[in-house]
Amino acid sequence: MPKQKTHSGAKKRFKITGTGKLKKQQAGMRHNLEHKSSRRTRRLNQDQIVSGNDVKAIKKLLGR
Repeated sequence: MPKQKTHSGAKKRFKITGTGKLKKQQAGMRHNLEHKSSRRTRRLNQDQIVSGNDVKAIKKLLGR
């Protein structure tokens, strides 16, 4: 049987931590940053743990 390929889009967007959780970059940091407060942009720039409802589907895309 052939090997399962990792989803190219998913491997660019998610990282698996040492404990097996999934990290992602938050949305909203691409454009119109001059209209967003500094406080908001600092908050959006932090990585976030993926919600539990999505973990199973994302891990399948990553071949885990």
